[in-house]
Amino acid sequence: MSVSTAAIDSSVCAPLPVLGQDVTVPLVTGGEVTYAALDYAASAPALQRVWDDVAAYAPYYGSVHRGAGYLSQLSTDLFENSRRTVAEFLGCRADDQVVFTRSTTDSLNLLAAAIPANCQVFVYETEHHASLLPWRDAQVTYLNAPRTPGQAVETLERALADRDPYGPALVCVTGASNVTGELWPVKELAAAAHAHGARIVLDAAQLAPHHPVDIAELDVDWVAFSGHKLYAPFGSGVLAGRADWLQAAEPYLAGGGASRKVARRADGGVDVDWHTTAARHEAGSPNVIGVYSIASACKALTEAGFDSLVAREQELVSRVRAGLAEVPEVQVLSLFGDDAPRVGVISFVVRGWNSSHFAAALSAEYGIGVRDGLFCAHPLVRTLLGSEPQDPGECGAPEAEPGERSLNAIRVSFGAGTPDEHIDRFLRAVTELVREGAQWKYRTEDGRCVPDRGEVARTV
Repeated sequence: MSVSTAAIDSSVCAPLPVLGQDVTVPLVTGGEVTYAALDYAASAPALQRVWDDVAAYAPYYGSVHRGAGYLSQLSTDLFENSRRTVAEFLGCRADDQVVFTRSTTDSLNLLAAAIPANCQVFVYETEHHASLLPWRDAQVTYLNAPRTPGQAVETLERALADRDPYGPALVCVTGASNVTGELWPVKELAAAAHAHGARIVLDAAQLAPHHPVDIAELDVDWVAFSGHKLYAPFGSGVLAGRADWLQAAEPYLAGGGASRKVARRADGGVDVDWHTTAARHEAGSPNVIGVYSIASACKALTEAGFDSLVAREQELVSRVRAGLAEVPEVQVLSLFGDDAPRVGVISFVVRGWNSSHFAAALSAEYGIGVRDGLFCAHPLVRTLLGSEPQDPGECGAPEAEPGERSLNAIRVSFGAGTPDEHIDRFLRAVTELVREGAQWKYRTEDGRCVPDRGEVARTV
């Protein structure tokens, strides 16, 4: 998998309209500024197109699958058409299923509950916790962080060669790192998995919003992603792929919608005939608006021209990396090196700064929203920072005081809705903070670094 790094004329591919693009926020130094949302990797802002589609549907909202009324029938059609839209967006094969969930985490926990008994699971330590942790009832092999894409494939091949060749096996891998943004060799890893009789699930939470994902072309067995990272933040996710393990497993949740027929037995018990379609794992009243918002986002990205969106994002990636490289105190985190293809997710540390302090100053003094911490990928960030596994550090709750080094990093992330001005302001802010220091004093409060009201650190 590769992406183009060719720069394009920004006027040809303008940022897609998103909610919140005109929101202003107060600065601790006085006045207000338009908010620069540079935390897409956590939750991307909703596309205006998605919001408009949902608003147009809202008056027609009705129960799904179980209502005879017009609005119920309309909502059911919308729900199932959304399933088809997502299947097309992902390049699903004819016999693949699209199951709607709450998130990537929910999708991977669903799959973990559906894997056969005695399944061996292989997962890199570089994974987000959503794909690192769900496999509690399986025999799990955690693979060390590779330093090249080729090493990732070799590591997997060695591990699979040593496994029990007769039992089921599953490989879980990210498509794009939520820490470094680097693209993983998904197609090559899928080939290695299948050559050794294993299946593979792709965590596409960070890949799908930035790059086309085609299940058939990549030859993966399942794909999982979240709506709230795909410009559709309404608490829905997707697990798409092979149906056999899902059909053979007990329903993820037991209840209405998952059951096709329920009858009392003569002995007083209950017999249940479960659905064999995606409904088997969609018990309860579904999040129709969340599902429709995902489908709307899929359509919007496709119609905007994914190739152009990718090319513009690569231009922004190049600008950010070049700007950070001009500040010697900044260390950008990477597994595969500077030449590795990546999406708009970049993490870094600044020498002499607590990352939480730096992120707080970006917010309070420049109106820039980024993320700091370990990004729910603790083993990976510890590896990238060269720390020992037992070193202190906690996702989103650093203990170090402002100015002290801490085991955490800063992450800037962007995408289809990011204006050039936000990138320019971010790079200017990094340079000014490193060279001149923060204008304000900060303190740690409830594990977070916050401005100390009324305490000016320097005059402008």
